[in-house]
Amino acid sequence: MARWSQFWEQFRRNHGAVVGLCIVLMVIGMAVTAPIIYPEDPGEMIAPPFLWPFEDWMFPLGSDSLGRDIAAQIFHGARVSLLVGTAATSAAVSIGVSVGLAAGYFRGRVDDVLMRMTEVIQTIPPFVLSIIMVAVFRPSLRTIIVAICVVSWPSIARLVRAEALTLREREFVQAGVVMGMSNLRLVLTQILPNALTPVVIAASLMMATSILLEAGLSFLGLGDPNVVSWGMIIGAGRDSVRDAWYISAIPGCAIFITVLGLNLVGEGLNDALNPRLRRR
Repeated sequence: MARWSQFWEQFRRNHGAVVGLCIVLMVIGMAVTAPIIYPEDPGEMIAPPFLWPFEDWMFPLGSDSLGRDIAAQIFHGARVSLLVGTAATSAAVSIGVSVGLAAGYFRGRVDDVLMRMTEVIQTIPPFVLSIIMVAVFRPSLRTIIVAICVVSWPSIARLVRAEALTLREREFVQAGVVMGMSNLRLVLTQILPNALTPVVIAASLMMATSILLEAGLSFLGLGDPNVVSWGMIIGAGRDSVRDAWYISAIPGCAIFITVLGLNLVGEGLNDALNPRLRRR
C-alpha cells in the first residue's frame, strides 16, 4: 500500500499527467456509456444531412452527409479505438517481452535468430506493413489488431532484451544461478519484474500509436465496415471538407485529445517509475 501511495504522490506532481489521466478516463467513460446514451445504431440516418454542430440540440455535434448523428458515432468510435489500442498493445507487449527475455537471457544463437527476425520486421515502415496485412486479409477488427501487433512488438522486444542483458549479470541473478534455480524461474521471478518499468511506460505510448494506426487504416477504407471508428468518420467527411469541415474535424480532435492524454500519462509514469527522477 505504501508503494502505491508513493507512486501516486510522484505521479500527481506532474500536472500534465493528471490532465492526461482525466482525458483517458473521460474517453473510457464515453466508451462505457455509449450503448446507454446512444442505444441506437450509430450508422442510422436519423437527422437532416449536413446539420452543423449546435444547430439542433438533439444532435449537438451535428450530422454528416447521410444524416448520421456525429455525437453517437464519436461515442461508439471511442469503444473501437480503446478496444484496438488495448488488445493490440497487450498482444504486442506479450510477444515483445517473451522474445526480449529469451534473447537477452540466453544470448548466443537464440539472440541472433530472434534479433534478426526483429530487424527484418523493423525494416518495413509500420504503417505500410499494416496496410499490406489488412489488404491481403479481409478488413476486420481482428485483422487490424493482428496487423498492429505485428508491427509493434519488435520495439518492445529490443527494449526488454537490453534490460535482460544488464540484469542477467546482476548479483541477485547470479545468486539464483548458484542456488540452482531453473532458467524459467530466474527469468520470471528475478529478471522480468525488474524489467517491467520501461515496458509499462512504452506500453502507454504504444497504445496511442495503435489508435493512430487504426485511424489511418480506417481513413483509407481498410477498417472494419461493420463498426464505426473515428478514422472512418474522417474518411467519410473528406469529400465534404470544404462545405462541412466539422465532419472530419470533430473525430480528428477526438483522436488528437486521446493520443495527447495517453502521451501525458506515459510521461507521468516515467516520472513516477524512473528511480533517477524519483530522487529529485
